[in-house]
Order: sequence, then structure tokens, then C-alpha cells
Amino acid sequence: MMIRLVQEADLPDVLAIYNEGIEDRIATLETDTKDLAFMQQWFNERSERHAGYVAYEGSKILGFISLDAYNPRPVYQSVGELSVYITRTHRGQGIGKRLLDIIEEHAILHGMHKLILFTFPFNRIGQKLYIKAGFRIVGTFKEQGMLNGYYVDVLAMEKILPKPD
Repeated sequence: MMIRLVQEADLPDVLAIYNEGIEDRIATLETDTKDLAFMQQWFNERSERHAGYVAYEGSKILGFISLDAYNPRPVYQSVGELSVYITRTHRGQGIGKRLLDIIEEHAILHGMHKLILFTFPFNRIGQKLYIKAGFRIVGTFKEQGMLNGYYVDVLAMEKILPKPD
């Protein structure tokens, strides 16, 4: 498995993986699958600092990670927000850990001090991955959003990054 910056040609596969996350109800409060225009906008928002990476084998994209601005206010410019999605057929195989390692290196190189992410309390596999990668649980937003007609909690996690060498 290799990892590289996301390319425009990857967008159909990235979209399919994102839509699996929506359909499986384990990674996002989104409930409506997205189209290629949505993913094109996501791609266009990538920058040198706020990048996306894909994990792949041959021509198959296995997962992706996105580093976004947490908040547009300048006081939060050193905080990055993560999203990680792995295709159903490759979850639990270490791909998420490798993507987290790469995005952490990227964030440090681009002057970030802290990474945050949000996950569901019932996503135990995701939490295990994040804790193993050095994230800590900050707290729980009670009834943060609707999923399948019910309010669900959202868990906030963070990792203070090491200073660059």
C-alpha cells in the first residue's frame, strides 16, 4: 500500500468511499449520499496546508484522509480538523493508522499545533485507532445531531503535535 496526495482523477473513488461512510452511519451525520460535484468542491478546497491524501494499491483507492481548517478565524489557524474514511473492504487493516501518520507529518510541516476530530461514541474501532495514534478524548457533545431520526452524541478528540525538529 502506498500513500500520496489526492489527485483529481481519484475523486470518483474518494466519493464512493465517502458515500460508504454515509450509508454505514458510522462516520458522519450526513445521511444523503453525495455526487461528484460535491467531491469536486472538496478537492478544490484543498491547499498546500489543508491537504488530502489517499491510500492505494495499484489503481484502487482504499481510503482517504482530509486535513481542514477547524475554524476560519485567525486565532485557530494552528488547529487542523481531520476526517478519515476507509473503504468497507479494507477497514481494520492499518490503513487509517498510516493515513494518520502521514497527515500528522504534514500538519507539523505546515505549522499546526493541534489536530482535532469528531467521532461517534459507538464507533469503537475508530476510537481505538485514534487513541493508538495519540489522540485523547476531550468530551462528548450530547445530542449533537440527528441520525436515523434520533439525536446522537458526538465525541471530540484532540492531539497536541510535537514541535518540528
